[in-house]
Amino acid sequence: MLLAVANVISTTVLAGRSGNAEIFGVVDLNDKTEAQIGPINLGMAIQFVANASVLGYDVRSAMVFYGEPGTPSLRARDCERLWAQFGGALLRP
Repeated sequence: MLLAVANVISTTVLAGRSGNAEIFGVVDLNDKTEAQIGPINLGMAIQFVANASVLGYDVRSAMVFYGEPGTPSLRARDCERLWAQFGGALLRP
């Protein structure tokens, strides 16, 4: 069942990778405030969250919202898995 859910998420993300996304819950560790990240495409949002800890951000509470209202948000672990699995394909239109 979990694999089926992961496959549905992967398919949805790949189909919508050029669509708009919003990221919330990322904390800049330098000044301990929530980072203000403007609208970004989904592929770039996944890449950012997957690699943000190296850049000095805390993403434990990060959520990426995308797609139609009601689409499940992505958490940091989802972004790390998707970036590891699809990498640069998420950035292509």
